[in-house]
Amino acid sequence: MLENNNRLTHVQLDTNLCKSFKSMGRTLRISIIGTVGVPACYGGFESLVDNLLDFTPQDVEYTVFCSAKKYEKRLFSYKGAKLVYLEKNANGIESIFYDFEGMKRSLDSDIMLILGVSGCMFLPFIRRRFKGKIITNIDGLEWRRDKWKWYAKRLLKFSEKMAVHYSDIVIGDNKGITDYINAEYKKEVKNKRVELIAYGGDHVLPVKDDSLFEKYPFCKNPYAVTVCRIEPENNVHLILEAFARMPEENLVFVGNWERSDYGKCLKEKYSVFSNIHLLDPIYEPHTVNWLRSNAELYVHGHSAARRNEYFLCRSHEPWSSDSCF
Repeated sequence: MLENNNRLTHVQLDTNLCKSFKSMGRTLRISIIGTVGVPACYGGFESLVDNLLDFTPQDVEYTVFCSAKKYEKRLFSYKGAKLVYLEKNANGIESIFYDFEGMKRSLDSDIMLILGVSGCMFLPFIRRRFKGKIITNIDGLEWRRDKWKWYAKRLLKFSEKMAVHYSDIVIGDNKGITDYINAEYKKEVKNKRVELIAYGGDHVLPVKDDSLFEKYPFCKNPYAVTVCRIEPENNVHLILEAFARMPEENLVFVGNWERSDYGKCLKEKYSVFSNIHLLDPIYEPHTVNWLRSNAELYVHGHSAARRNEYFLCRSHEPWSSDSCF
């Protein structure tokens, strides 16, 4: 994770605008738009921002927009960054307006770092008033996901195009994404930078803590582990059905089961299996690392979007081809 955070920091600072501010001795103001917020309590982009703030240069001032609906305790600042709370959800259809409001409130910043393309359909209007640099990580190919209706897919595809067209720097977190950007938007990227910053993860070494067996006694036996958002594109139902047919194999599955009808139905259906242990989201690093490091194998089911950070954090260990499916 450290190497990739440093690369993102380098991309933010490696512009003529940044260099001119540095020569003037002026603080560079960067707004981060598009995440649920920090401290991280949701997914990959939130973890990225949380880690990025650990490496803030002295001449950089971050503002991070957060969803007020996700934080009972609202901090004024976090790791030196100013936090601004918006009374909207950062995900779903409302994310379009959540991102747009973050953009409008960032017109006096020097750089907008936009994570995801939901609100990028408004960039043509933002560009008329914003004179700074725009850096966008387009995330995965969100418009291809099965959960969206046809009209939502068209809207997201348009937002993706606007993100590429109006950003100064476009970031993809895997080669498939950057290849797609360069092929799909040849005209738009002709005179701009498309950067590949592969998603990283903190390598997890074995964690020994016998006290956690009291809370998770089922982990005393060999188990597989899966951690992801509970969405159809992550093939959660297929993974659970597979382990339901293998009662001798234990599965520990961590996810946001209560966030959707899909998750609630799966939790109700598969909680009755003694070898399947469904846990709510865990954001305490020690416990998460303990579950990771003591698992025999990781089951990865993603078929859309980007990648799974959890898998990457274990990727320093040898894995055979039959260790994931």
